[in-house]
Amino acid sequence: MRLFWCAGTCDALGSQMSGLVLPLLLLTLGRTPAEVGAVAGLCAAATLLLGPFAAVPADRGARKLVMVGAALVSAAAMTGVALAVRSGAVPMAVLIGAVLVERSATSCYEAASLGTVALVCPPAEHRRVLSRLQAGERGALVLGPALGGVLFQAGRWLPFLADALSYAVAAGCIRALRTELSPPREQRPPAGGPRRTWRAAAAEAGAGVALIRREPLLRLALGWLSAVNALLVALYYTTVFALQGSGAAGPGLVLALAGAAGLAGALLAPRLAGRRSPTRVLVAVSWLMVPPAAALAAARDAWQFGLLFGLLCLLTPLATVALQARIIQVTPPGLQARTGTVLATASGAAAALAPALAGLAADRAGPEATLVGCGVLLAAVALHATWAAPALTRGTGEEPA
Repeated sequence: MRLFWCAGTCDALGSQMSGLVLPLLLLTLGRTPAEVGAVAGLCAAATLLLGPFAAVPADRGARKLVMVGAALVSAAAMTGVALAVRSGAVPMAVLIGAVLVERSATSCYEAASLGTVALVCPPAEHRRVLSRLQAGERGALVLGPALGGVLFQAGRWLPFLADALSYAVAAGCIRALRTELSPPREQRPPAGGPRRTWRAAAAEAGAGVALIRREPLLRLALGWLSAVNALLVALYYTTVFALQGSGAAGPGLVLALAGAAGLAGALLAPRLAGRRSPTRVLVAVSWLMVPPAAALAAARDAWQFGLLFGLLCLLTPLATVALQARIIQVTPPGLQARTGTVLATASGAAAALAPALAGLAADRAGPEATLVGCGVLLAAVALHATWAAPALTRGTGEEPA
């Protein structure tokens, strides 16, 4: 499990370093903000579209092969970017092509990694392991941008080289795992024939969607994760709009406090949530998030915004860890990657739309009204969770919410 944690943390750390400096690099090369935004959009689209198809071979038993191969492809792509930037002549087409290859390979790695927890540890350890994995990602979110900025000042090519090295380390860690990362043969989906149609391939890739439609807990998780992720992103961007007169220091302080609080929440999740039912934790966290979200509308300086937003980031890991542990238990081994990819894709797409919607609302109604609206929507999410949770606990042996 330590090797898997090391692989995921190194991957996240490298991605955060290069992700911060890529827009800066494009701007220093004379590209316009619109072009930078277009590149970011292409990268996001590649991440969202390829994951469901990469999850199919992972569920069939090729999880380790997909992960190692994807990490090596990403390492090669980032090495190419580093060499191109180091040489001084950076053709835009080469740069965009390499970044798209890296993003596509990373989406395959992430899709294949979903469901690994169920294969490497017993159910009693799921919450503890998930909290450690989430803590690693949160720590990378805090340290990665800072390290990327320092390396970028030393040499524009260094963050990309560091990202390439992180992918190489991740590939080595996954390769060194003794576990084969494959479900039992009888629990794997059947392999398709050599003449499978595109419709059959799409149906196989969409098996996770079919499972979510049948399973009430997964439907609740899909809606809650998508809504909460989108609202947190909207709250952050609206906070940035409200602090626009403070320069970069204000949003930077908010992001630092939020990252530290999220890291603490991930580490404390197994102890605070204990062995309570995920639905009970979900309802409690949903309601506890409403007051600080609504209070953001009355905040006036970066410290107030940072402390309130940090409280939100402290609470969310409690629910996500408990919910993810339950998702692993109710999902068949042969559908772990595809189901997890659907959940991740939906929440990622919702979060990707949130900045534009927050900006539009802030322009029309102002940041304060937008923050109040987000608080109202969080209350609606809490009401829905409260209404849906009792139906999920009947007949499952869980304590009612």
